[in-house]
Amino acid sequence: MHTFAQLYATLDETTRTSVKIEALANYFEHADPADAAWALFFLIGRRPRQAVPLPALRAWAIDAAGIPDWLFGECYDAVGDFAETVTLLLPEPDEWTADVDRSVLPFDGPQPLHRWVEDVLLPLRDRDEMAQRAIVRAVWATLGGTERFVWNKLITGAFRVGVSQQLVVRALARVSGIDPSTIAHRLMGEWHPSEAFYRTLLARDTTDANISRPYPFCLAHPLDADPETLGTIDEWQAEWKWDGIRSQLIRRAGRTFLWSRGEELITDRFPEIVASSALLPDGVVLDGEVLPWKNGAVLPFAQLQRRIGRKNLTKAILDEAPVALLAYDLLELNGVDVRDRPLEWRRTELERLIATCAPSCPTLLISPVITATDWDDLAAQWATSRERNVEGLVLKRRSSPYRVGRVRGDWWKWKVAPYTIDAVLIYAQRGSGKRASLYTDYTFAVWDGDRLVPFAKAYSGLTDEEIRQVDAFVRRNTLEKFGPVRTVTPELVFELAFEGIQRSNRHKSGIAVRFPRILRWRRDKRPADADTLERVRAMLPEEP
Repeated sequence: MHTFAQLYATLDETTRTSVKIEALANYFEHADPADAAWALFFLIGRRPRQAVPLPALRAWAIDAAGIPDWLFGECYDAVGDFAETVTLLLPEPDEWTADVDRSVLPFDGPQPLHRWVEDVLLPLRDRDEMAQRAIVRAVWATLGGTERFVWNKLITGAFRVGVSQQLVVRALARVSGIDPSTIAHRLMGEWHPSEAFYRTLLARDTTDANISRPYPFCLAHPLDADPETLGTIDEWQAEWKWDGIRSQLIRRAGRTFLWSRGEELITDRFPEIVASSALLPDGVVLDGEVLPWKNGAVLPFAQLQRRIGRKNLTKAILDEAPVALLAYDLLELNGVDVRDRPLEWRRTELERLIATCAPSCPTLLISPVITATDWDDLAAQWATSRERNVEGLVLKRRSSPYRVGRVRGDWWKWKVAPYTIDAVLIYAQRGSGKRASLYTDYTFAVWDGDRLVPFAKAYSGLTDEEIRQVDAFVRRNTLEKFGPVRTVTPELVFELAFEGIQRSNRHKSGIAVRFPRILRWRRDKRPADADTLERVRAMLPEEP
């Protein structure tokens, strides 16, 4: 635990990639495999379910620190991180009173990470509240400093540190000598952190194949120049950029698995896609997009959201929100990894494969390739993206392999300009982490007649200097306080951007937007110049 806490501190204190990789490699090179497996699990963003409810942890921390509830709230507002607040308020281990019973822990003295996780953390959620309290207090009385902070992060399910999975993979590749793409593949899908798994992860025999395991996704870079700078259009394949759930469909050993890009197994959410996939041969992996689809056309993303998160898929919802998988790449054929083949070859084989099961596979389709005589012709088609309910185009070099992650040069996403409106700042709330002392989370409104209606929340897009100026404005112009939220004088106008818009009964405005962010502070505009709800409604797509 001590070594893992030291690694966390090192990673948290630097922004230099080389330092982070060096620290990770050093840890994995010397760590016990059982510890390394759990460290890996947490570092790449996976976490067990929260072991103890936050209100209970808060009450126990208040009791241990001997402070009133209101003071904990003030400290939390200032710090912005629950685990850090608890860590800062708790007395040091040697200051604890004699009523803390350390014997409730299954061991005594310093222990490796895997014992803290497997023998204390994981069993904790199955204990009653009195036992949980005794164990948590005993841990707090045993650990100090960074170790206690890391424990609090783990127990709250909020552990995260500034490293990407790609950096972790690079460090493991350096230690093991295994190709990074092999390690990235082995980390996909479901696995349990254990000594056996970690040894398999770094094994030189690369013939292993979990039948459900997806491949790492290849991602496109935003196109930041005129497309003509990419060369002749003949070198490129253009496809629509769909607005759905990026997925891999795996057909192996007579079974089907559907994985999202977020490594969530979503097979049971889309039974009609699974049914169509039964006609595919074994040893096939497709990359594509799950889309709301009806009568040969994509529906607004809102239709797909009706199915996301539902526990029961009724016949009515299946009929009202039909879906399809539009495949646009082939990653495995006849059980052979074909990602190194050029895109042109993969596309030809994909078309042949989908044709063999059509029309018996109504929910398994192929994403069309857009034909264009030149870049101007393609730009004209790109301009119709909104009408087609797509986000723009994806440009793929015909000779490109299917790479791991976001590698610049072969795949580009050419998105249409976002929707934009001018809105008035009406509410503000403090941020979290390093921004916990500043008001950085904002609610914006538009005009509905003579009143301002809340429309969207956003917290990104301003410079550090602008954030400080807005923070000062909020403090000077607070009208009311509702817990952590402040109502402010409606004077500041900002231009907001967002990617999608839909009707919503859950919002006062009757509208919800996707990925809102701040484009710029409109110092040149008065509140009366902000947009109206009527103009925003005019942006809504036509009902399907």
